[in-house]
Amino acid sequence: MNKIKVLIVDDSIFMRKALESLLSGEPDIEIVGLAKNGKEGVDMAAQFHPDVITMDIEMPTMDGITALEIIMKNNPTPVIMVSSLTKEGADATLKALDLGAVDFMTKDSQSFGGADIERGLKDKIRKFAKNKGVVRLLTHSASSQPQQQTPSYRLSGSFAAQAPHVSTPFAHGAQNGNIDGSKRVVVNKTGIKRVVALGTSTGGPQSLQRVIPLLPADLGVPVVVTQHMPPNFTQSLASRLNTLSKVEVVEAQGKEKLEPNVVYIAKGGYHLKFKKVGPSVYTELSTEPSNVFNIPGVDVMVDSIAELYGKECLGVIMTGMGSDGCKGLTNLKRMGGTIIAQNEPSCIVYGMPRAVVEAGIADEIVPLDEIAARIAYHVK
Repeated sequence: MNKIKVLIVDDSIFMRKALESLLSGEPDIEIVGLAKNGKEGVDMAAQFHPDVITMDIEMPTMDGITALEIIMKNNPTPVIMVSSLTKEGADATLKALDLGAVDFMTKDSQSFGGADIERGLKDKIRKFAKNKGVVRLLTHSASSQPQQQTPSYRLSGSFAAQAPHVSTPFAHGAQNGNIDGSKRVVVNKTGIKRVVALGTSTGGPQSLQRVIPLLPADLGVPVVVTQHMPPNFTQSLASRLNTLSKVEVVEAQGKEKLEPNVVYIAKGGYHLKFKKVGPSVYTELSTEPSNVFNIPGVDVMVDSIAELYGKECLGVIMTGMGSDGCKGLTNLKRMGGTIIAQNEPSCIVYGMPRAVVEAGIADEIVPLDEIAARIAYHVK
């Protein structure tokens, strides 16, 4: 059996030993190097050609961001950044994701010793190492700027009249759960949508930068987003997207009235829910349910918004590990809502979209760079 080769880059002896101890006991994983700064990490990446690298951000001699840039240029490799939970750590992590890092883990007292966290890191390493398309995707991400992306279709006030659409007998394949996630499937709209609910996880920050900035300024509906991230990170993500986008992007704080042409990002550590007061709908932050792995959770957000909008809600599921979102979108589908799933080749991790596609509830399966156009088509 060919073992997964992992390179650990961190200036902390404790972190290097902790990661080594965590991973070396796995029969399919081999630690090929322990580097104490970015310079050593770059050299070891060239020497050992690891399948996955864990990379600290703040290090002497050469920091993790500089090392990442060099590695992505010379030896493109799936890199998981090890970040602090501070605002500065969040900003640096988003920069690393822009440059091609596939994911991040937080360096805090809970990073090790928690079974779910440790299992999650191992699962990510295995998925990134085995995914042959990851290097191609992260190389594309590292070399492309969001504002330079060209939408598949023209986004404008008259978009609905211009957008091509394909009518397919989707129900036959979808209900049997045998739709190929690598193929592009689109359908005619079945009524104008008044809200968009989007869920994503691993690979989401990079992918959102290829969707939200392409939404037209006159989209006409609110967009609610759950991205699995800890506190501080969602604020940095919202700020970053806001600078790139025509629509306004904010981190939900609770008690905000949902307005058209505004994107509300779920706040790290809280579920994003909604409450109707008179004719208006307002955001709510909640830590309940607390017995779920992801807070914020996509299922919780979609269930809440679907209860208020029903068939007038458009659900979108994008790259991420696990199946969060599938239950909520299944409920939305029963109410008559429309579901868009990102296709397999364009996902960093084809987990959450796979669950939706295999459940037979996806109305559309499209590449990442077409999602903004399809959202605009269904709400215009």
